[in-house]
Amino acid sequence: MRRIIKYFGLIAGLVLLAAALPAWAAEGGGDVDLVVVADTRVVTNTFVRYLADTYNTNPWLFAVWATALTAAYGAFLGFFMDFLMKRIGIDLKSRIIVEH
Repeated sequence: MRRIIKYFGLIAGLVLLAAALPAWAAEGGGDVDLVVVADTRVVTNTFVRYLADTYNTNPWLFAVWATALTAAYGAFLGFFMDFLMKRIGIDLKSRIIVEH
């Protein structure tokens, strides 16, 4: 049975490789740099505009902002859900963990 699974994985990998070959062959001529920018022409919110301009000009600072905001949002959701569950009567601190 393991032999069949091993050969099936090998065949699936070869099929995926064969499917990707035309894309590699169609790469084309010279190198073209792709520049991705945020369109700030219609942004009216100042904080969103600041983040979009930061994304366009300083990717490292944008990464720091993204990390900090993600952590803050996660902490907010955690504390809010803890508060909400305490309000409806679910107390996770006093639960008994039963392992089977």
